[in-house]
Amino acid sequence: MITRLLGADDIPAAAALIRAGDIVGMPTETVYGLACSAYDADAVRKVFAAKGRPADNPLIVHIADPAEWSPLVTEIPPLAQKLAERFWPGPLTMILPRTERIPAVTAGGLDSVGVRLPAHPLAQALIRAAGVPLAAPSGNRSGSPSPTTAKHMLDDMNGRIPAIIDGGDCLCGVESTVIAFDDAETVRVLRPGFVTPEQLQTIAPQVIVDGAVLSQLKPDTVVRSPGMKYKHYAPKAAVTLVNGDAAHFLSYMGKCTGDGVFALVFDADMPACQTLRLHAVPYGDTDEQRAQAFFARLRELDEAGAQHIYVRAPRTDGVGLAVYNRLIRAAGYDVVTL
Repeated sequence: MITRLLGADDIPAAAALIRAGDIVGMPTETVYGLACSAYDADAVRKVFAAKGRPADNPLIVHIADPAEWSPLVTEIPPLAQKLAERFWPGPLTMILPRTERIPAVTAGGLDSVGVRLPAHPLAQALIRAAGVPLAAPSGNRSGSPSPTTAKHMLDDMNGRIPAIIDGGDCLCGVESTVIAFDDAETVRVLRPGFVTPEQLQTIAPQVIVDGAVLSQLKPDTVVRSPGMKYKHYAPKAAVTLVNGDAAHFLSYMGKCTGDGVFALVFDADMPACQTLRLHAVPYGDTDEQRAQAFFARLRELDEAGAQHIYVRAPRTDGVGLAVYNRLIRAAGYDVVTL
């Protein structure tokens, strides 16, 4: 099979593939997704096979209109409705009890399902043309950095799927924020993203960041959200996440020299890195810039022959929490605090 790159004019052809039970690469504002009919259990199994994804890792279901939400879940709490009105279309996934229309395989065997309405116009167009909600995890091989361009996805999926819709670079660069509801007034963040806990607090009376966001779960833990349990987002190179200010980080890196050793740093760190002759690559000076860039930088460092990447850690609030969450998983929880 040769994977074709499609454009906006090819949406009808991509939708026909989905209606025929196949899978298609889909751009979203977060990362590229591997899309199929959320109702088609056999197509969902193709997604798991193409990714090499564990079957207990649930998929997120994407819709193109808020009216498409109600057939998928047994109830929509008032707080969920308020959050949808504020953040949809956008990078927010809400987990609620699923109806029987969602196969167990789509939900990773759980009695709940995560639903979101993506902001990318081509994602919305594909959902409408297919005529069904689309289950779509990130379009990478399981465990590797998520794809933020069509080329990234093609690198991982060439020959595994029939087509990828090229929608340009992803705006956010990290997967959607995933939340669940502890009660009528409490939101629990299971996976951070571009919709931050601080933003959720403008709508929800109480917001709790789940402990698994910044720590490792036990292997037998049942999870409600993608990205909580397994090692994710990792390049071929080993990754170490380093907490510390610029001076301490640079001093530490002076002791970590060698062939194949690279540093992923803030833009402002680059002049000092060049003075010290460190192999360094910048990934932004704001949380939003780092979110948009770091998956691509990890892939670029693999291509450059990196064997060990030391990453200067972002802060753990705002969008920085999402970047930190992905990086600790890419590092396999190898974290140094200076």
